[in-house]
Amino acid sequence: MKNLSGQNLFTDFKLNGFSSLDEWRPFLFIPFFLFFVLSISANSILVYLIASQKSLHSPMYVLIGLMAVVHLILPIFFVPHMLLNFLFNWNEISLTGCLIQMFCIHYVGAFQSTLLLWMAIDRYFAICKPLYYHKYMEIRNFMKFVVLLVIRNGLLTITMVSLAGNLSFCVTNIIDHCFCEHMALVQLACGDISINNLVGLLTAFLIPTADCILIIVSYVVIFVSVFRSGKAQMKAINTCITHLIVLTCSLIFALTAFMSYRTKNNFSPSSRVFVSTMYIFFPSCFNPIIYGLRTKEIRQKFLHFFYNIKVLPL
Repeated sequence: MKNLSGQNLFTDFKLNGFSSLDEWRPFLFIPFFLFFVLSISANSILVYLIASQKSLHSPMYVLIGLMAVVHLILPIFFVPHMLLNFLFNWNEISLTGCLIQMFCIHYVGAFQSTLLLWMAIDRYFAICKPLYYHKYMEIRNFMKFVVLLVIRNGLLTITMVSLAGNLSFCVTNIIDHCFCEHMALVQLACGDISINNLVGLLTAFLIPTADCILIIVSYVVIFVSVFRSGKAQMKAINTCITHLIVLTCSLIFALTAFMSYRTKNNFSPSSRVFVSTMYIFFPSCFNPIIYGLRTKEIRQKFLHFFYNIKVLPL
């Protein structure tokens, strides 16, 4: 803690999510630990299946594999610390550590919508432009779609985190969250935070919102193309429906978490923390299950993988 002009400026913080649960708070370790194990194991199996099976090396499955990598990495940035916080009340984090965690969560998390956009592009060329599919989806051409979005995500996240790091914090050093969410930290600052709010809104509009708009437009074009061509391509649309299920689940949690910090609402602090946490946790846990159940090729490879493990001699 620093003292400047009689004002205490905090450089160390305490993550105090779900504090209203009091003595029941340590019991949160059990469900979140189980979610963490499910996320790590399900995504690891999905990544292994796609990496090890040559028949799953097409662009669509590679993108699903990259989504699994994102969901594998994302909880690691905050869940171990959160679990230790629940059990032993190890809740301290430095400003530098908080900013690093914030960057990692927001940058890697941004690729949830960006990967869904890349999947929509893949489905568009596969269904609407099948003759040009291999031309546009070969790595050299597809990198044009990749590089711009990677740079966009990086620049916006760096700007948002840098502006948060330039603030002085004098209100309190208690962050009412389980990890360093942008607005949860920024609202503890003394002075004007309007520029931080603006950049946060701009980041939300230019990354997940813009991605979702482009995804919806892509799928509208795909559905129109399929219905015009009759039932010949109805099987191809099954993958699109899977992507839409994943998009809808992610979007509901993302919008609820985002708006809970920026609008007047009746959310209790614990409810706000729960929604923000599940925005990251829910896709990480259940997206590999959704893809596994709804994607025939992945489901077959998983059953074959599970059968081989089962019959191995002890």
